[in-house]
Parts: sequence; structure tokens; C-alpha cells
Amino acid sequence: MKYKNDFEYLVSGDYAMFTDPISRVGGEKMSYPIPTVAALVGITKAIYFKPTILYRIDSVKILNPIRTVSKGIRPIKYDGGNDLSMYTYLSDVAYAVKGHFIWNENHPELADDRNEDKHYQILQRMIKLGGRRSPQLGVSECPAYVEPCKFDEVKSYYEKDNSEISFGLMYHSMIYPDEAIFEEDKGKLTVCFHTPVMKNGQIDFIYPEECTVKRHIKNGKIKVFGKDKNKNIDKLYEEVMNE
Repeated sequence: MKYKNDFEYLVSGDYAMFTDPISRVGGEKMSYPIPTVAALVGITKAIYFKPTILYRIDSVKILNPIRTVSKGIRPIKYDGGNDLSMYTYLSDVAYAVKGHFIWNENHPELADDRNEDKHYQILQRMIKLGGRRSPQLGVSECPAYVEPCKFDEVKSYYEKDNSEISFGLMYHSMIYPDEAIFEEDKGKLTVCFHTPVMKNGQIDFIYPEECTVKRHIKNGKIKVFGKDKNKNIDKLYEEVMNE
């Protein structure tokens, strides 16, 4: 489907680590073979973030062959120690990403900021500049490099195979309390899972609310933005100015 506010970009890096958050508790880490939706949303938010909008990742193309490399890492431990863990990263990765954005209806206080053309134009400029913040391919030690691209013109390494590969049940993303679409998910932190399938090097994603396998982790509050929430700061500022 074609959206008016479609965005497309190419993201690449020497290494990547895409994991289920549950698997990060132990000392060993192993990356999924493909990026998660949560990771791609995180990259897009690093390019341009506004609480007024929600990003929807529609598709990704796997441009380079899927390869892994293992490294011996000494993780930081709060209680000290000098353990050695094995982390399995993806190496020499490149992805073409296509998505769009919608309004975050959970923030009515930001309704005046719902200027579609403004956010679209800023997002396009930030893609050209490589992002406002430093994008990461899953984890902080895997920096990402962003540049514009034409999604339909970019070729995947697996496009020539004319193949279809299922990656089984894997982590999709989190629905945060202020990002829920359905009433049942509002005010809760929800983890979502899906079964992605790559066809000729391209994966078309479902959206978080469409995931049939999901679980509410805990309750949460929706942060309210606006001047009224900063009234203590405003009062302090007035008192300083009147001295």
C-alpha cells in the first residue's frame, strides 16, 4: 500500500545484534538472522523522533548475505567479576527500509502539532543527514549509517534465489503504554511476537496491534506533554525574573 508520508532509507553497518529482550538477561547473546521491527523503529526514531507520531515499518530488504561472527566479550557486571561471554553478531549488514507514520492519538495535548507535511519534510532532511542522533543496529556497540534510497530500485542478495524463507516465531516489538491502538493495550507494556517470511529477499511486516501472539508485561502511565506539566518550572522562572 502506498502512503502519502512514506519514507525510505538504507541502513548499513559492520555488525548488528538483534535479540529478544528476554535473551539479554544471561551472559550469552545471539542475534536473530534478520532485524526486528523494534530495532527498525528505533533506527527511525534516531533519525527523527516526535511523540506526536508513531512509526510503522512496512517492509525491509536484506541486501547482503546473512553471515555471523562470534566475539569474546567481557560484560560489565554490577557486582564485579571478570567473566567472558560469547556474543554472536551479524556481520556486514545492509537493509533497505520502507515505512510510514501515523498520529499518536494517545497524546491529544499534541493535536496542534499534527502537521503531516512538516514532519514529513523534516524526516526526509534528517534521512539525508544520517539522522539527528546516532542510529544503532540493535545495540550501542553496533553503529549504523543511514542514507536515502529508492526501495523498489534496491536489489536484495536473495532476490535471485526466487525463494521463500520462514524465520519461525520471533520477537516483533513492544507496545508501550502511550503507543497502543486498541483499548485493551492502553496503559500497559505489551510484548509482541510474529512469524516473518522472506520472499525474494523482502520481508513485509505486520503492525504491532496485528500480532496474534502478545503478552501484557506490566501496567504503565502515559506521559502528558505540554506547558501545564511544566508549571513548577514556569513558576520558578517567573520568581527569578521578578527578583
